[in-house]
Amino acid sequence: METFPNVFQCTAGQMELEGSVAAMAGHWRETYFHNSNPIVLELGCGRGEYTVGLAARCPEKNFIGVDIKGARMWAGAKEAIAQGLPNVAFLRTNIEMLTRFFAPDEVDEIWITFCDPQMKKATKRLTSTYFMQRYQEVLREGGLIHLKTDSPFLYTYTREMLRLNAYPVAADTDDLYNTAAALPTKEGEEARMLQTHYEKQWLDRGMTIKYLAWNLQHKTDFQEPEIEIEKDTYRSYGRNYNSNC
Repeated sequence: METFPNVFQCTAGQMELEGSVAAMAGHWRETYFHNSNPIVLELGCGRGEYTVGLAARCPEKNFIGVDIKGARMWAGAKEAIAQGLPNVAFLRTNIEMLTRFFAPDEVDEIWITFCDPQMKKATKRLTSTYFMQRYQEVLREGGLIHLKTDSPFLYTYTREMLRLNAYPVAADTDDLYNTAAALPTKEGEEARMLQTHYEKQWLDRGMTIKYLAWNLQHKTDFQEPEIEIEKDTYRSYGRNYNSNC
């Protein structure tokens, strides 16, 4: 990973490296991408399938995959180099630390794809108000956030979070690939552009893919949902929802 020119690393245990990586805040376009195009983050990017796939399809945007697990991120970084994609970078860090590496309003769009639903602790959910507060520090006013998930729990929780906090919803479906429920929106088309390795396996198992997109409005008074939501009961590729979330 340290030899890849498209990878930046700074985990909580490597704060001595923060100086050089944090210096990128506010300067990603000019220093790394060398253009003025919009910046899109994929949070919890894993192997970077969405980061690389969208970058190949949308050369008019810059994409940065963010995750803490370098072993998986390595695959995406290597693929981006193999494809010669100049509009791809990867940042290995804790998502809670985003504000150290991006300036206010520097980010235009965020994708959250198939993250762990974290059913036991709301503050760990990537769509919780805990994270919304952090996103609003780097995402421009009205910037778009996308969620694709196999989890009924996370989908239900996120819809309630959006309702309580009056976020404008751009797209919403509990069955993205059902023709009858297909979204006739630009956001819906973008969400159907790519299917990750695990997404295809979930579809093969007969599961539906949920998708939400909303515009982030900068707020000071967030409301965290306090409702009972039925928990997911299925085991999903290394994530045992009943015992490990």
